[in-house]
Amino acid sequence: MSVYPLVSTLQAYVDASARFLPRDDSLAARRAAFTEACRYFTPPAPAHLLIDDQRQGALQVRLYRPAGAAPQGGWPTVLYLHGGGWNMGGHDTHDWFAFALAKRLPIALVAVDYRLAPEYPYPAPLEDALDVWHHLRDGHWPDLSRERLAVAGDSAGGTLAAGLCVALRERGLPQPCLQALVYPVLSARPHFPSMHAHACAPMLTTAGLMASLAGYVPDEIRQRDPQALALEQVSAAGLAPAFIGVAQWDPLFDQGRAYVALLQQAGVPAQLHIGEGLVHASLRASGVAGVERFYDAIAAALRAALL
Repeated sequence: MSVYPLVSTLQAYVDASARFLPRDDSLAARRAAFTEACRYFTPPAPAHLLIDDQRQGALQVRLYRPAGAAPQGGWPTVLYLHGGGWNMGGHDTHDWFAFALAKRLPIALVAVDYRLAPEYPYPAPLEDALDVWHHLRDGHWPDLSRERLAVAGDSAGGTLAAGLCVALRERGLPQPCLQALVYPVLSARPHFPSMHAHACAPMLTTAGLMASLAGYVPDEIRQRDPQALALEQVSAAGLAPAFIGVAQWDPLFDQGRAYVALLQQAGVPAQLHIGEGLVHASLRASGVAGVERFYDAIAAALRAALL
């Protein structure tokens, strides 16, 4: 039983998640267990949603869009980057995020099956995200908007979403209409109070976080690169407006808050949503009241930016 006072529905999710143990300590076994757990918690797809797997060069992408004719100018679109510690996850693990937004908004989502660490550490996953972003901007999908574009990601995907905005700024390219970051990893530095206060929180421990970071940014040069970890930048000027959602009982709680402050200090509109009573990876727990409020907040920010 968790020492955190989780509501019963969230505690049930945490307990159920613990049943999906890898058969051994290998990365392959951990990836398989993660995929099995994510599939277990994925609800049925909304009836009106079309899902299409496509190859974009060497990358696989999954396109989610409403049934019916696209509006003039194409569907407003979110480039979605999945979580999983940069070393797990893909199209079989994160449908639930797209489904939750598709129930709330008439938008399309394009999910990127980016290369995973440690086989492909930074910058490979970010390069994959940028590649698909450029295809969106170039009008590769005629029924998707080239202008009404946002980027979103949870956990490790939030890292990549933030990094994409930094990379676009450094290249002098237009920003997304919004960056929506859900309990993102934004620094490898251990000084944040929540990394100590919630070091043993359910679903993500500080030790587990640092182990995943070691695979994604395996040396100090990469750990200090603002395109890898966005809190390393001195100024956030010129970045996209942001929605940043954090979970109350998460080692990453203070990283999200710090990034909101950095953005606001640079004059960038940034909204903070605190998922009261939630832990890391809570958004897989559909139906939990606090989780549904979190999704409502993400959807409201995307609606204001895209619709």
